[in-house]
Amino acid sequence: MAVSTSFAGAKLEALLSRSSSSAATTSSTASSGSCLVGSVRPIRSRRLQIQRGVRCEVAASSDASAAAVQSVASNISALEQLKTSAADRYTKERSSIVVIGLSIHTTPVEMREKLAIPEAEWPRAIEELCGLNHIEEAAVLSTCNRMEIYVVALSQHRGVKEVTEWMSKTSGVPVSELCQHRFLLYNKDATQHLFEVSAGLDSLVLGEGQILAQVKQVVKVGQGVVGFGRNISGLFKHAITVGKRVRTETNIAAGAVSVSSASVELALMKLPAPSHATARMLVIGAGKMGKLVIKHLVAKGCTKMVVVNRTEERVASIREELKGIEIIYKPLTEMLTCAAEAYVVFTSTASETPLFFKDDVKALPAVGPETGGLRLFVDISVPRNVGSCVADVDGARLYNVDDLKEVVAANKEDRLRKAMEAQEIITEESKQFEAWRDSLETVPTIKKLRAYAERIRAAELDKCLSKMGDDISKKTRRAVDDLSRGIVNKLLHGPMQHLRCDGSDSRTLSETLENMHALNRMFSLETEISVLEQKIRAKVEQSQK
Repeated sequence: MAVSTSFAGAKLEALLSRSSSSAATTSSTASSGSCLVGSVRPIRSRRLQIQRGVRCEVAASSDASAAAVQSVASNISALEQLKTSAADRYTKERSSIVVIGLSIHTTPVEMREKLAIPEAEWPRAIEELCGLNHIEEAAVLSTCNRMEIYVVALSQHRGVKEVTEWMSKTSGVPVSELCQHRFLLYNKDATQHLFEVSAGLDSLVLGEGQILAQVKQVVKVGQGVVGFGRNISGLFKHAITVGKRVRTETNIAAGAVSVSSASVELALMKLPAPSHATARMLVIGAGKMGKLVIKHLVAKGCTKMVVVNRTEERVASIREELKGIEIIYKPLTEMLTCAAEAYVVFTSTASETPLFFKDDVKALPAVGPETGGLRLFVDISVPRNVGSCVADVDGARLYNVDDLKEVVAANKEDRLRKAMEAQEIITEESKQFEAWRDSLETVPTIKKLRAYAERIRAAELDKCLSKMGDDISKKTRRAVDDLSRGIVNKLLHGPMQHLRCDGSDSRTLSETLENMHALNRMFSLETEISVLEQKIRAKVEQSQK
């Protein structure tokens, strides 16, 4: 439902101030006015600008008519004035799904750190967001690479403004800075974005799987939280389905796309499969690249390795982070001793001269047959840590960064092809979600129609029972009541069937919406009760307590 943005905020403030002071204020004059409302012009980007020109003509009133007008006005609540005033009516358009986001693509880490919301605080954040005047539902997706807030907004402009101000208030980052880095997406674009995020298409490493687990966690944490409503929960659950389907049908996560992951993948490719679990791994260097190599080894099932580094501090930090993994520290002076016992040697130091020369490797003992009799040197350092002459040593195989780049490039190209396939899946799933959301429009009509029929049934039942007198038995009363319910249910069965739709068939959906509008007209059901009006009612009642 799109709402007149500036007008709605002003009206809300007026209502609240009016309700709090109405009991103590007495009017001595009355006026009547007529308002001319300008046209509503839709523009691209799915926003509405409502231009209103208001011309009021004030006429003097006699004391008697003033008293009468004052009496009538006192009987009309602020909410009723809002609903009956022609100038104050809201347009009957559906609420918008909006994402206000800051990600690694648009925002520096210093700002993302300030904006990050711990998982334990997500429920509180959702409740606070839904307390804003124009926000109906909300969800928070906060990770190391992104901070995105998804909302169902009754007004796009007002909703974005309120959420941005809330983000500024909770993080301490000025609104002006947030606006420089944030991105805004609406409805179909917001839906497609979340589906791409869940599928790993928006990640630094294309197709990575961690983000899908984080999207699942949003749903898990949101269960039972009042503001995690039908539209938002449906969106995130559908995003999980999309993420799973993309990974299953395209296998986009397969293949290393970084030098560190490629080094591990290449080493395991060269080792006989049965030796993967028992192969002795040596990592020389515990810097950024060395740490990534260790993590990729762990991800591939390695539970024990030796790490050579100048100091133990970094190795201890990695050991603390990767609990349950046996990481043995050795100083740099013991490097050749450790290499003699290793099947695979990864080098990733900042040394400007090689650590291994031909004579060093020649002096190492031969490797057992379980690894094919070969000792692998995987050098991911620049400058190189292993001299090129090592490749001439029998029983040794040397791979450097250039060898790995070919693996990475091939995998990246493959992932890009798979990403195009994933986009086709996302487009298909986005249409299904939009159709499902369209089908939700009939729910208020179903409820209203049932309530309308029940009021008539109850009134006619009372008339019938009163005519039958007080001496009729409980059994007879129950039989008449059951009869009335049966008649109503059978009469409603046809209309209800034509209002239900799973959203998968566009033709059926179109017919369903036509049926809904027809029933609204025939029975004056007025299904579009503004949620904003409900919020105003609640705020007015709260202010009167």
